[in-house]
Amino acid sequence: MEDTIRHIGIVERVDGEMAIVRIAQTSACAACHAAKMCMASESREKRIDARMLEPMQVGDEVEVLVREQAGWLAVFLAYVIPFLLLVAAVAWFAHIGLSEAKAGTAALVSVALYYVGLRMFRDKLQRKFSFWVKKSN
Repeated sequence: MEDTIRHIGIVERVDGEMAIVRIAQTSACAACHAAKMCMASESREKRIDARMLEPMQVGDEVEVLVREQAGWLAVFLAYVIPFLLLVAAVAWFAHIGLSEAKAGTAALVSVALYYVGLRMFRDKLQRKFSFWVKKSN
């Protein structure tokens, strides 16, 4: 697979052709030797549902793959559009004569409604964000 984002994980459960994989999501400074001192590091475990490319068992070390394009789409949907919506809504509500507080509140409500809309279409979006898993070499 070309242009993929890869993470190493451990299979926690196998269900048909799907596997639940635990990966450690770490920030860039989590591996730094001074990370314990500065408290800026962050490491969390994530569980991902992924389609198996080959048979595997619980406990296998695997690679979780997702297309890089899907990563960029996720950034666009989660950060870029809401930011642009927020700025446009504040400008529009201020332009029609609302006070700054009311314009800001209305803009935040607009962004909240956007996220509710994303949640409503999550099944359709999940098809675009498919994860695959294969045994690591």
